[in-house]
Amino acid sequence: MVFYEPGKTPHSLPHDPFKACVVPRPIGWISTTSPDGKTHNLAPYSQFNNLTFDPPYVMFSANQTPSVIRKDTVINAEASGKFCWNLATYPLRDSVNISAEQVPFGVDEFERAGLEKTFSTVLPGDNTNPVPMVKASPVRFECVYHSTLRLPGNPPMGTVDVVIGRVVGVHVDDAVLTNGKVDVSKTQPIARCGYYEYAVVRETFEMVIPGNEATLAGLEGSSKRVKELDEKTRKPNASPGHTPGEASPLASQ
Repeated sequence: MVFYEPGKTPHSLPHDPFKACVVPRPIGWISTTSPDGKTHNLAPYSQFNNLTFDPPYVMFSANQTPSVIRKDTVINAEASGKFCWNLATYPLRDSVNISAEQVPFGVDEFERAGLEKTFSTVLPGDNTNPVPMVKASPVRFECVYHSTLRLPGNPPMGTVDVVIGRVVGVHVDDAVLTNGKVDVSKTQPIARCGYYEYAVVRETFEMVIPGNEATLAGLEGSSKRVKELDEKTRKPNASPGHTPGEASPLASQ
């Protein structure tokens, strides 16, 4: 058994295992624009995830560059108050990789990676300065910037910026739907693994966790079902053992 204390004791392995242990990680392929609209930016972040679903929030974590400079994505998101997320897919993997290279500020990664743009429609200031998105990506989120949590880090990269945004617009291509569900065999999302490794998701299996309807609605991420169940439990005699006027069992979820 290998055991080590990060920053205190060596792991005695040829490569650091930490990131390889937390896998697979969804990729935050984040697009932004400068406040004046003159600069478009696109970059992938392997420390990305959703935070909750009603309303939906997402986050991505960006280390500073080795020259102790905050990432263009973070600067643009904070200054413009918005950003977009584009699903990184297997057919787009080469473009994802090209957009990951650190280039000088002002370089348009869309053009560099040969990607056609489409633009956000419901974000603040979209009538004059919309955020570019990857047109070929089958799923895209439009996000309003919420906040940045700055975590201390070791030199040379220094602090880490954890950027949180509220999702206000969701685009899903009809071509990746099967029976009304997003079909991963069609989207083929890529995920970050350890070292220089990636994975592609093409098949899934299903497990229904034992529990009540509210639990399953939450797992599905269905705000509509949660609201319907909440209203149902608030009605008199709606369910056995529920007293009229009693606080809803969904209230704390």
